[in-house]
Parts: sequence; structure tokens; C-alpha cells
Amino acid sequence: MSSNSDFGRQQKEKVQEIEEILQTFLPAEEGYQKGIMEAMNYSLMAGGKRLRPMLMQETHRLFGGDSPALAPFMAAMEMIHTYSLVHDDLPAMDNDDYRRGRLTTWRVYGEDMGILAGDALLNYAFETAFQAFSLAPEEASSIGRALQVLGEKAGIRGMIGGQVIDVGKTGQAVEKEVLDTIYELKTGALIEASMMVGAILAGASEEEIKTVEKIASCVGLAFQIQDDILDVTSTPEVLGKPVHSDEKNEKTTYVTLMGAGEAARIVEERSNEAIRLLNTLPGENPYLAQLLVQLIHRDR
Repeated sequence: MSSNSDFGRQQKEKVQEIEEILQTFLPAEEGYQKGIMEAMNYSLMAGGKRLRPMLMQETHRLFGGDSPALAPFMAAMEMIHTYSLVHDDLPAMDNDDYRRGRLTTWRVYGEDMGILAGDALLNYAFETAFQAFSLAPEEASSIGRALQVLGEKAGIRGMIGGQVIDVGKTGQAVEKEVLDTIYELKTGALIEASMMVGAILAGASEEEIKTVEKIASCVGLAFQIQDDILDVTSTPEVLGKPVHSDEKNEKTTYVTLMGAGEAARIVEERSNEAIRLLNTLPGENPYLAQLLVQLIHRDR
């Protein structure tokens, strides 16, 4: 495993590469409706770790992939993730004014445009992913499978489903089994989709894709629990968004259920399981292994 300084340098380079990919797929800000493109691009280019497209790319590399179909899927994934954040921040949801250290989309463009910008990003994500067919027509079968995974994991059986349960349970005591379902769908589903799409487009076997899904599920749960911990231990300056949001919104979390210490132990347990499963797969990607550990144990 590389040193933290080496990893940090590699991560910056990879984020820059992803930023350049995103730039190539941004909608042009033109026409009478250019206001929506401006809001979309403000949201999408607000910075961030670009973890989901990075996980997609690094999983693709783990299986020796080099598909031209990957880039539009990477961009599409970040658009889907971004739209979910734009809608999360709305007054009807978390009512947050800041994200990543700057004003949220609805605060800049208005609540109505915040709703529409999220809608537009979701639709444009699939417009972007569909470009893979023309970039790699010989890979139509795997592209179709990747689209199926992307759609399902982002929808009512995935992220949106998790949001629905989460919103419905706000202000109520939530059992651990229900909380796990919320986390599996709301957070885990897009991480699963990211890694699975990377594997699918690289030609991984069905068994390998299932293992990748399990790895991503462990990562997603640990990632969200770490988010719970940071909400009570971090600061707005470090986190780039408000803290104590869960308490403000009366949400049950792993911290409220079992305390920060036990929550941290489960993060460690899920992290170790993800690495164990990763080591059962063919191929090597030391950066991916370190990325999984770093993002789970992040401080922001």
C-alpha cells in the first residue's frame, strides 16, 4: 500500500481526470432555457471527492478494462449523485444552505429552479449514459446491462426507495433493521452501481459482479455510518456543510442508536470485510484497496 502522500497525489490526479471527463459532457448554456443549464453546471462542478465515478473507473481497471463506454457512465453517475444532493438540500427535505463550503443550488437559483435542476440532472444523466452506444457499438450488450443496473440502483428499489423510507421515518424512532435498509438503499445503492458498472463494462463474470456488489454494500454501509459519526464530531469548516443536521431533522442514526464508539467499531468491521472480499478477486489495484479504506475512515 502506498504512503498517504503518494495516495493523496494520486487521488488529486484522478479527481482532475474525472473533472475533465465531466467537462466534456456538460450541457451548453444556451437557448431560452439556459438558466437550467447554468444551475445544472453550478451543481455538478461544485467540487467534491468524485468518489462514485472514481470507484467505477478503478473497478474497471481492476478487471483490466479499457472501454470507451466508461466515460459517459462515469459522468452519468456523478450527475445522478449530484441531483440527489440538490434535492436533499431543498427546504422540503434537509433545508440546508451550504454544501461543500458554498451556497446550495436552491439558495442561489431559487427553490423552483433547485427542483428543476435536480430533475434535469437525472434525465441528462441517462442522455449522457446512452452516448456509450455510439462510442462503443460493439459493446451494446454490456452497455445495456450497465444501464439496467444504473437505473435500478438509482430508482425506487435503490436510492430513491431509501430516501422514501428515510423521509417517512423522520421524527420517529427507527429500528436497526429499518435503518440498515435506508442506508443500503439511500447510500449503498449508488456505490454498488458505480463498482458494478465498472466491472460489467470490463467484462467481469456474473460471480465477480456479485462479489463487487457485496464489497460495495459493505463500503456503502460503513460510509454512511461514518457520515453519522462526522455529523456529531466534525465542524462545518472541515465538513463543508452544516453539522448536527441529523439532530435538527430528528433522524435516527447509528450514533443515536448505539453511540459513536460502537458505530466506529462497525465501520471498522465493514471496512475489513470489503478488503477481504476485494482480495478474492482476480487482478490487482492497490489504489482501489486504499481508496476503500480512506473513504470509509474519512474525516470529511
